[in-house]
Amino acid sequence: MSGAFHDPHASTVHLPAGEWATVLDALCAHFATVSRAQWLDRIERGRVLDAQGRAITPQTPYRAGRCIHYYREVAHELPIPGVETVLHADAHLVVADKPHYLPVTPAGGFVEQTLLRRLIRRLDNPNLVPLHRIDRATAGLVLFSANPASRAAYQALFRERRIDKLYHALAPPLPQLSFPQQRRSRMVAGEPFFRMREADGEPNSETVIEVIERKAGIWRYALRPVTGKKHQLRLHMAALGAPILHDTLYPELAAAADDDHRHPLQLLARNLTFDDPLDGERRSFQSALELAGPVPEVGSGGAR
Repeated sequence: MSGAFHDPHASTVHLPAGEWATVLDALCAHFATVSRAQWLDRIERGRVLDAQGRAITPQTPYRAGRCIHYYREVAHELPIPGVETVLHADAHLVVADKPHYLPVTPAGGFVEQTLLRRLIRRLDNPNLVPLHRIDRATAGLVLFSANPASRAAYQALFRERRIDKLYHALAPPLPQLSFPQQRRSRMVAGEPFFRMREADGEPNSETVIEVIERKAGIWRYALRPVTGKKHQLRLHMAALGAPILHDTLYPELAAAADDDHRHPLQLLARNLTFDDPLDGERRSFQSALELAGPVPEVGSGGAR
């Protein structure tokens, strides 16, 4: 086998400098939370590969900077409630509806309990790759490339902002503001590392916000992200003074707790619309999910 190995489902590490004799020794030292027995088991099952995609052995010699690919595994991974729905599938594109709390791709303590792994098993297509991400706490639409040959054309839709994205959110009223409201700000990494914050400087994020339903205590908002920064919608709504209902990150970080499936983040990736880059056909997809409220009724609180 020649040439560099590439599998979007594999993780990659370049071995740091050290005095180890084997790749196995280096992996055990670098990933202290993974036991030597676990690494040996992965190696024996061909789940640890070199830069060319060849399975290593326990005796494969160490070299600083050596590229190693491996497939993440989590012992005793708990199932996540909720079932994804496949809204569309063809030779090039898959559109799925994701429930709250299901990650799109493997990360942290989630490997098999991810939308990607579920769809690979369900559709028997190891070539699936997500074209974009939504937060684990967010529900709704996610697009996947099903064919490596056409993947770049669909990825360009997001890179070149040629896809219209619409989210629904439930949040406190903002009667002091006029709508539609345009929120533009500079977003940078915050504290802890997984949060974002707004800072002075040239804006690098933009969201158009409209009100589509006014009820007592909670309004339903339509959010149209022009850019796609991490946590953009959550941060922009919190910065306006209307944090999305049940948000545990903004404006304040809540204490660590198990997922609250009775009170999920009230944010839904509802619509995706674009011209198909392969045939020019107009495509429009809408989530079958709805935000679960509660939204108390009031006598004359219709949208206006």
